[in-house]
Amino acid sequence: MAGAHRAGQRRWSMAWRCLTALVGGYAAAAGLATLAARLLPIARVEATAWAMIVAFPLYAAIGLWAFHEPRLARVAGAIWSLAIAAIGAALLLGVRP
Repeated sequence: MAGAHRAGQRRWSMAWRCLTALVGGYAAAAGLATLAARLLPIARVEATAWAMIVAFPLYAAIGLWAFHEPRLARVAGAIWSLAIAAIGAALLLGVRP
């Protein structure tokens, strides 16, 4: 019976890791891209394009790291904190003038 409990625990751990990698990684990459587009000192359209270009490999790197790091708590804490901080900072800065 203890083996079944352990297997169920591993399944939920992997499900949370996948959710964090997919949704949290997307939120972090999108938040950082928004923040970069807002802060880059070039034309608005170019800043948006460069930030979006960089967001794709960033999302891939975050996803790969989420499955490479053995400690789930570290993965979840880092990715969700990064997403919340980046989106919060972009919201606080507001629209680019």
